[in-house]
Amino acid sequence: MSTDPRDIIIRPVISEKSMAEMAEGKYTFIVDRKANKVEIKKAIEGIFDVKVAKVNTINMRGKMRRMGVFRGRQPDWKKAIVKLREGDSIKFFEGMV
Repeated sequence: MSTDPRDIIIRPVISEKSMAEMAEGKYTFIVDRKANKVEIKKAIEGIFDVKVAKVNTINMRGKMRRMGVFRGRQPDWKKAIVKLREGDSIKFFEGMV
């Protein structure tokens, strides 16, 4: 797998549900589909300088889309919900809550 943590963590998920989970210390990210939980944990700890307690991953299917008579689908993606150790938080998200 790639060695750069920024290749594993693609972007955060900004939704009502993910914002509500931030109060519990859970942060949601879109990650590389080939990344495993250990690699995701190391990437989050490396980028944000926090301690990760737990990582849950979900493989998401891409949604079907139509453009007139043409049908297609968005690509599949992987979501990771990262629970931080008690007392830790990611400063990047502080202004969003």
